[in-house]
This record gives sequence, structure tokens and C-alpha cells, in this order.
Amino acid sequence: MPSPGPSPGPSAELSPSPVPAPWTRRRPTVSDLAQIALYAAAGAAAAGLLGAMALRLLRHRSVALSLVVVAAVTVAAFLAGTLSVAWAMFLSSHDLRVVVLVCVMAGIVSFAVTLVLGRQVVAGSKALTAATRALGDGEGSTPFAPPEAAPTAELAELGRELAATSAKLAASRDRERALEASRRELVAWISHDLRTPLAGLRAMAEALEDGMVPDPPRYHAQIRAEVERLSAMVGDLFELSRIQAGALPLSPSRMSVYDLVGDAISGVGALASERGVRLVGAGVEPVPVEVDGREMTRVLANLLVNAIHRTPADGTVAVAARRWEESVVLSVTDGCGGIPPEDLPRVFDTGWRGTGARTPPAGAGLGLAIVRGIVEAHRGRASVTNVPGGCRFDVVLPAAPN
Repeated sequence: MPSPGPSPGPSAELSPSPVPAPWTRRRPTVSDLAQIALYAAAGAAAAGLLGAMALRLLRHRSVALSLVVVAAVTVAAFLAGTLSVAWAMFLSSHDLRVVVLVCVMAGIVSFAVTLVLGRQVVAGSKALTAATRALGDGEGSTPFAPPEAAPTAELAELGRELAATSAKLAASRDRERALEASRRELVAWISHDLRTPLAGLRAMAEALEDGMVPDPPRYHAQIRAEVERLSAMVGDLFELSRIQAGALPLSPSRMSVYDLVGDAISGVGALASERGVRLVGAGVEPVPVEVDGREMTRVLANLLVNAIHRTPADGTVAVAARRWEESVVLSVTDGCGGIPPEDLPRVFDTGWRGTGARTPPAGAGLGLAIVRGIVEAHRGRASVTNVPGGCRFDVVLPAAPN
């Protein structure tokens, strides 16, 4: 009988093979991939939820701490999603340890790199904060200078906005100083202009009471003239206060600038004849405007009175009006000899008179300030420029629709 074959030795015994994971025995199906995605999403979502809670608790802390939390949450979400899938795949303990080790090392390196890169953002934020402190110096003259190299587009945009705000604040401080200076100047001029006529009125009243006046009617006429001058000054102050408060009532109506200029010239004709000044209004076009006739007549009257007072005898004051694009330009040109260039920006300031006052001798420096206020209330603008032999005041108003 045949002899039995050699019995298999120990080396021929087959060692038991490890049981493969369910997803490694075959090609993953769509449902398997969906389950993997679900495990990964669940793990990452849990880490993200914890990170959101941490950010909410730390919302009043520094940007650096917030960046650390964001970096930690990002790495944690990645690790949670990856390890959830690895655990669900039923890998062997050896393979699972390998996956965990790789994920942990990758997470540590990623977190460290994120912190290093995030330091640039933190440094840029600190530099912007330090530069922003200059905005709080109300008297500081140094303009805001944002960091040269902002780490992010948002910080760069914020730096530009802060620089623009700094420029606006500086301009506002300059305007405030100019207004304060003009107010002090106005109070000084008003005090002077009120004190002198009041002293004269008191002296004349006492002389009349004591019967020491040889010609009482003349004193009465002088008292009346001084009272009218004071009333005009008080009226100007009241008008200016309404303009500055934005409470100037306007009743606009459609009219021709030809009629407007004609009324203003008629009102100052006697003063021009008294001072020997010629009034010329030949360059006036009949352009329609929609303005408050009473207030705009006052504008032209103030400009004409100023021009007449500053123009020497036998001089000429010319009035012109023309249409320019969608506007109407009214011009009053005198023969004052010109205004110093450094004084031109202050001509319309409240209470400013300058060297050789632009206002009448008895005025308080309010005439041109009232001109600017009324013109701006009509959505226009007033300006002054030097011309050969004198200066020209321009009033630009919106033209009435045809």
C-alpha cells in the first residue's frame, strides 16, 4: 500500500491571516463612501462646535488668542474627522496606531506653522493699534501714518480709512480753531463798535437833560442816526445767528437776474453818488433763477456797499451776470486795489475785517459772512479773486429750469 506522504512540518503550517476590515475586502461602494463622509463630517463638526463655543467665550480677548483658537480648531477638526473614519474602519491595532501617530504629528506641525504665520497678522494688528492712538490726541499735528506693510487686505483697508479719518479730523480741528478765532475777533469788534456809539448817545442824552445844547434838533437827528446804526448791527447779528443755526427761512420764486440786479443797484445808487463812484450794470444777462428775492437782494446790496466803500472817488463798480453751464454767475468788481493773497481765504469769515476793512467803517465784519450764508442756503457758493486794479466777488447759483 502506498506509503503516506510526508506529514507537513511545522514550517508548512499556514499562519492565520488577519481579518480584513469590512471596507478593505472589496471595492467601497457609494454607500460606504457616504458612511465615511458622514463619520468625517461628524468628527469635524463636533470639533468645530467646541471651537465656536470657545471663540464666543473669548470674544473680548486679543486677536492673538483668537488666532490660536482658530488654528487649534482647524487642526482638531481635521484630526477628529480623520480619526473617526479610522476608528470606524475597524483597522488593526497596529494600523490604527500608525494612523493616529501620523495624524498627531501632522497636526502638531500644522498648528506650529499656523502660529508662526499668524504672528505676522498679530504684529500688523498691534502696529495699527499703536498708530491709531495718535487719533486720540486732539492737539496732535502729526497725521496718522498706517503701517507700511499690512499683513492682510482688511488691515490695509482699515489703515487707509483711519488715515482718511485722521485727515478729516485735522481739517475739522483747523476749522474749529479758525471759527474760535473769528468769534473772538467778532466779540472784540462788536464790543468796540457798540461802546463808541453808546458813549456818544449817553453824552448827548445828558447834554439834552441838562439843557446845555444850543441846537437840540441836531442832537435828536444824531441820536436817531446812531440808533438806526445800532439797530442795523443787531439785525445783522440776528440774521447771522439764523444762518449759522440753519434756520434761515427762504421763499424762493422764479425771477430774472436782470430785475434782481436792477433792484440792488437802485438801493445803493444814492451812496454811490455821494462817494463819487460809478455803477455799471451793462453786462447783465436776463437769466432766470429761483431764489428768495429779498435775501438775494441783500446779498447784492452787501457786495455793492462794500465795493463802493472801498473804491476811490471817480472809480467804477461793475455788476455782471451770465449763465455758465447749469449755473448763474453774479459778479461785482470794484477798484479797491486788491486784497493781500494771504487774506483771501478769510474774507468771508465771521467778524473778519483785515487790513483796510472790507465792511463799512461802522460795520462789525458781518456783511460778507451773511453773503456766504445766504448763498449757501440757496445751494450756491461765494468766492473772491483779485483782478487788475481791484477784486471780483462771484456768486454762483443754480439756474432755474427752463
